[in-house]
Amino acid sequence: MSKVYDNIMPTLALAVLNGHEQHHQKQTIVNLTIPYYPLPMLLLGIDVGTSSIKVSVVDAETQQSLASAQYPETETGIISHRAGWAEQSPDMWWEHVQAAILKLNASGSYNPTAVGAIGIAYQMHGLVVVNKAQQVLRDSIIWCDSRAVELGNGAFEAIGEERSLSHLLNSPGNFTASKLAWVKANEPELYAQIDKVMLPGDFVAMKLTGEVTTSVSALSEGVFWDFKEDQLSEDVLGYYKIDKNLIPEIKPVFSEHGSVKRDVAEKLGLQPGIPVAYKSGDQPNNALSLNVLNPGEVAATAGTSGVIYGVSDQLVYDKQSRVNTFAHVNYAGDEKRVGVLLCINGTGIMNRWARDNFAPGVSYPEMNELGRKVPIGSDGLSVLPFGNGAERMLNNKLIGAHLQNIDLNKHTQAHIFRAVQEGIAFAFRYGLDIMRENGMNPSIIRAGRANMFLSPLFREAFVGATNVPVELYQSDGSVGAALGAGIGSGTFKSGEEAFSNSLPLELVKPEATGQYEAAYQVWKEQLLQKLNGSK
Repeated sequence: MSKVYDNIMPTLALAVLNGHEQHHQKQTIVNLTIPYYPLPMLLLGIDVGTSSIKVSVVDAETQQSLASAQYPETETGIISHRAGWAEQSPDMWWEHVQAAILKLNASGSYNPTAVGAIGIAYQMHGLVVVNKAQQVLRDSIIWCDSRAVELGNGAFEAIGEERSLSHLLNSPGNFTASKLAWVKANEPELYAQIDKVMLPGDFVAMKLTGEVTTSVSALSEGVFWDFKEDQLSEDVLGYYKIDKNLIPEIKPVFSEHGSVKRDVAEKLGLQPGIPVAYKSGDQPNNALSLNVLNPGEVAATAGTSGVIYGVSDQLVYDKQSRVNTFAHVNYAGDEKRVGVLLCINGTGIMNRWARDNFAPGVSYPEMNELGRKVPIGSDGLSVLPFGNGAERMLNNKLIGAHLQNIDLNKHTQAHIFRAVQEGIAFAFRYGLDIMRENGMNPSIIRAGRANMFLSPLFREAFVGATNVPVELYQSDGSVGAALGAGIGSGTFKSGEEAFSNSLPLELVKPEATGQYEAAYQVWKEQLLQKLNGSK
């Protein structure tokens, strides 16, 4: 039987099975005329966030989302056994992924059996460890956990700062390799049972397919990758005495990372055998979803944490490792594309804290409108939003979050709302200045109209403080993951084709930059005082 015939028959059988007779065509094969009724090609994207799981189904032809769902509706908690620790259950992620997909199917907006490929985006830097039976051995030590900082500092010193930065483009710091070293040092009996080490997206793909794979991009975000040698880092593995056999099979980001198992497919209403064709950390994926793929292009996001992410064709690094460089989704040995990432742990989580503690029951739009009535600078009230773990851009210091200069006769609830959003915008400006020191000078920043970028107050403060316009798109991590699956499965020939219908919704231009600059300098002085007084 010819390859053409092999490809046609499943489409025919599936189309007849599901009654799709509206698009009747004919195909001639070996002098035999066979009618077939092709289904629309749909792509499923899964975004494994810290707060929830988001899933979307995208029509490959139009590149538009047909339906999206989130599970759970309320934000997922973080387990913190000690100050500075942060964990979540991988098995809980998997339960929530399944629930989200079933909720999406229940919308009735598409035929689940028409899904042809799956893409996964995930919270970066988390550690998942499983045994030979693919059973999770412990809760995941996630991105904002600070317990491995000193181990990473020790590795940085032992490997040598210059060698570490020039080969890893980062300090081992608080990344996945250092978290694994912490497990090795503190939980040796558990460590001895480990068969494979994964990032969160690798784990979800494993549950879907039964196969364990990873990518250079994922390994680089865990600081397992040597960019100069284009291989696993012998320095990191050697210093931590980690067996390289714990690392899964390495595949390109855009490639088949296994096919969906029959039992999983039947439970989720999908066709068995469809590929997981894309896996990426949430920030490279966010950049992909904004079509940020080429040198000089820059993306931003402000969810639980905040990120500015710029693409470069140079193996750049910050000498203090305050911003970090990882392999981008389109990194290849002959065409190096790296993402320079500024991360601020305390952004949306700070805004949520302010709402929950100062205005329970008040909506975010109501908060934003109240805050806009207060003048720039919040009448002297200042917020440092650094209360969600050690901040890399602050040299991994834990300074906590601060409300400063409270005037009990002047400041109101509205002042707090404005000061929080300005403080977050000023944190972005502080980090962007570090990126500028390292050659990243954006003339425009792309962002999805989501999370904190939904707030006109925050958008105004962001562009006013950074003096960089922001181009807003209808962008979503799960939609980006779906389109990534389209690239990985060959549905699209390139990233350019995958995002050919993506157009900006709005351009936000800087205004009142002088007032924001003055307020920022006051804020920065307060931050430096805290940094100089911290360990």
